[in-house]
Amino acid sequence: MKGKENLSSKNMNETKPLLSIETSGELCSAALYYSSKKYFSANVNLKHAHSEKLFEIIDFIFETADIDKKSISGVAVSGGPGSFTGLRIGMAAGKGIAYGAGVPMLVVPTFEALAYQLSFYLSEGSQFVIANRVNKDEVYYAKFQISANSYIFADELTILSNDDFISKAAGVKIFGNANELLNGKEKSNRLAILNAPSAEIVAMWATEFGKDKFTDDYNYIEPIYLKEFLIKERK
Repeated sequence: MKGKENLSSKNMNETKPLLSIETSGELCSAALYYSSKKYFSANVNLKHAHSEKLFEIIDFIFETADIDKKSISGVAVSGGPGSFTGLRIGMAAGKGIAYGAGVPMLVVPTFEALAYQLSFYLSEGSQFVIANRVNKDEVYYAKFQISANSYIFADELTILSNDDFISKAAGVKIFGNANELLNGKEKSNRLAILNAPSAEIVAMWATEFGKDKFTDDYNYIEPIYLKEFLIKERK
């Protein structure tokens, strides 16, 4: 099937819910989203649980909403950056369901969706950093500013060494598990919970910013990788 690179909102049936998926980190989340006042969601926060739990919670929300998997308008998947394995699982699940339902799909930038979520709570003009650990030496980093009840980039998404991150993030509110590099694990736990958006926020971002970016060319839909994934040989 030849894909349509951009499908306008007119191509999507807005009376049907949008399925959204978040698997970029420890949170395994799915939602059927009609509007900010009506959605069905389920979440599991557990390391390495995506392969076991994602389809369970997807089946659960479809059963709760009492609809089948073909009764959706589209699929929005949190695309990263984040866990390589988690992103691949979420992307594969999203592609399979979208293809089976014959609906378009959107990859949602994870840090932007979380910034959008934080814009509901932070004051106008305030700046904050979202930073998650890549490995023991590096951090995914982006800096945002609240503007007009939404967000803009203050520093673009990139990968920093731990030392560079500590230097750039000093004195700024930090959301994400890299917060522990500055404050220690015990003090960072409360903020570290917000290291990824929930699935309903992924859907909200998609409906607010991504209506003209849905595509049915599934072959070209990939997670947002900032770092090449290398398989290390065991010695």
